[in-house]
Amino acid sequence: MYKNYDNYPDILNVSDIQEILGIGRKQTYELVHSGKFHVINIGKRIKVSKNVLINWIEGGSQL
Repeated sequence: MYKNYDNYPDILNVSDIQEILGIGRKQTYELVHSGKFHVINIGKRIKVSKNVLINWIEGGSQL
């Protein structure tokens, strides 16, 4: 089933990214630590702007 980005919060956590991309937990953590897009670390929590992720998915500018 296809996901609508509007159903997700503006700031995503790892489980949101995992669900959007349909990948496993380990792959998701590898992706967020890869430096391919801007990630916010708050303590042990990892947050990503929905707009940043969508831009990356659509092949937009990278860091």
